[in-house]
Amino acid sequence: MGHLLSKNGYRLKKRTRKLHHRKKKKRNCFLQLPCMLCFIVHGNSSSGLEDDSDHLEASVNGSGCHHSSITGISVPGVGGVGIGAAAASKLAERYASLASPEDCSKFLLSPRDLAIWEGQGRSLLSAVPAKLIPPPALFRTAGVSVTVPIPVPVPVSGCTSDHTEMVCKRKCSEVQRCTPCKQPRCSFAAPDGGLENGGVAGGGGEAASNSETGHCHLPLCPLPSSSTSSSSSSASSSSPADGCCGLGLHADLPQNSDSSPCCLHQYDDSQARSSEAADHLSINHLPSSILLKVLSHLTVKERCLCASLVCKYWRDLCLDFQFWKQIDLSGLQQVTDDLLVKIASRRQNVTEINISDCRGVHDHGVSSLASHCPGLQKYTAYRCKQLGDSSLSNLAKYCPLLVKVHVGNQDKLTDEALKKLGEHCSELKDVHLGQCYGISDDGMVALARGCRKLQRLYLQENKMVTDQSVQAVAENCPELQFVGFMGCPVTSQGVIHLTALRNLNVLDLRHISELNNETVMEVVRKCRNLSSLNLCLNWSINDRCVEIIAKEGRSLKELYLVSCKITDHALIAIGQYSSTIETVDAGWCKDITDQGATQIAQSSKSLRYLGLMRCDKVNEETVERLVVQYPHIVFSTVMQDCKRTLERAYQMGWSPNTSNTS
Repeated sequence: MGHLLSKNGYRLKKRTRKLHHRKKKKRNCFLQLPCMLCFIVHGNSSSGLEDDSDHLEASVNGSGCHHSSITGISVPGVGGVGIGAAAASKLAERYASLASPEDCSKFLLSPRDLAIWEGQGRSLLSAVPAKLIPPPALFRTAGVSVTVPIPVPVPVSGCTSDHTEMVCKRKCSEVQRCTPCKQPRCSFAAPDGGLENGGVAGGGGEAASNSETGHCHLPLCPLPSSSTSSSSSSASSSSPADGCCGLGLHADLPQNSDSSPCCLHQYDDSQARSSEAADHLSINHLPSSILLKVLSHLTVKERCLCASLVCKYWRDLCLDFQFWKQIDLSGLQQVTDDLLVKIASRRQNVTEINISDCRGVHDHGVSSLASHCPGLQKYTAYRCKQLGDSSLSNLAKYCPLLVKVHVGNQDKLTDEALKKLGEHCSELKDVHLGQCYGISDDGMVALARGCRKLQRLYLQENKMVTDQSVQAVAENCPELQFVGFMGCPVTSQGVIHLTALRNLNVLDLRHISELNNETVMEVVRKCRNLSSLNLCLNWSINDRCVEIIAKEGRSLKELYLVSCKITDHALIAIGQYSSTIETVDAGWCKDITDQGATQIAQSSKSLRYLGLMRCDKVNEETVERLVVQYPHIVFSTVMQDCKRTLERAYQMGWSPNTSNTS
């Protein structure tokens, strides 16, 4: 140890090859004086004091002690040595007489008392083996000799040398080497049962300062006389990896007060107990029903590609039958016929599947799925132009419990598939056949006659669907609630048959070329449950028709009149006669002015939305005034929609780039 601290002593690091050829200098200590460490270590015993006289004589004679050469200690002579020895003995006696945690903290952190032992920023006590200093009175019990380490951090750089070199070899040769153990810093029990300084007592302040400066220290052994410190030691010694799935959950472990603080087996036992306690806190020990509920919030892609790869248990959970009842594969281009075959062969309890925009799926895969899943109830396949009659026909054949079929935008579908649906699927309630250009009246009539429980029917731009289909649907499906014939070549003669639908709730008659006002008014009068009426893109609809709708539509809440031939009188009539309409969209109506917008806002008590998009005769200043006067109404214009969009963007954290704007 003397060579480590002497002025001319070699360092532990290897010299370069050039320095090895030089002549080795004589290892003379900087101070040819007795070792101060010997006074501290042996200052409490009489034998130590007797031996130190010999040590002093040897130092004066020039032999030197290996503990000498502590940099920064200036001793002018032998008389100075006596003063240093007395101070060291007094310091050791004071440490042995400590009886409270506060005294220990003050002793260890007091710069005034330890200033004489400081040398180049290194504490003298930090170089003393902990077990050679007697414990304070705080930790001593009657008849029991306990060795307690000083809770002062030891620099890591000092670990490269043997610890026996830190002890006077002449006086302490009988002391056994103690390998430092990886245990947490010592902790003092506070009066209230907790830990002072956040669980790091004694040298806690010094440890914090060292951690801030970037110096790493080895942890010291726990105090065996404090049960609270042992609990905190076991908790703090556990690394985050020991916690349950990175949660860092640990349990307090008991510690035997009779064991030595530097025994490695004690640390191993605490580690084993901590790991065992952590195993009991694993997330996999939750009930499977809770884990299934957690995994249910993931998509099919997340469960298959992420969660199922965690462990075998999670893989089995991801394969639970309840996750494969409703399968949403929409937009996944990796989905092929082989995947559908595997799903069908392993999961025969599928009740709902969505393969919209899956271009790799063909009739073979859908047919295989249908043959293995007789309980399928909902089938959605939008924009799957590669599918034809075979897939839908096999679905109708093998899945008689179908209640929902959405196959919009499939060019290859014909009347043959609709006939199969009408023949086998009597429970069918929801059908979407928009933009299926191969469907005609023959298929629609067969579907209407076979599926009398139909409640929702939507057709869009089916150019071969005429009034015959509308009549068949109205006569055979009395439970219809939603009907849409947007862009179909139907006329008022077909639409008039819809008056027989007493449960009709939503009617979409957009872009019907031959639709007159009388037919619309008659439908509104007869269908008393009608709540939403869409008449957009019908230039035949005028102010008189809207007035009758406002008067007769007792349940009407939504009225869409985009690009209709209406004026301010229509809006004034709605505000005057209707007490139920909440949404009015009059966009692109060129004859709407400020008067109509102001009158409907003032008179209507139920209005919540007014669409004025591209109503060029409505001034923006008027709309701004209405927004302030009627904050419960949403006014839709180009400027107002832009403001709302920007407001939502600001709320989500967006900010304009000032560099680009400048």
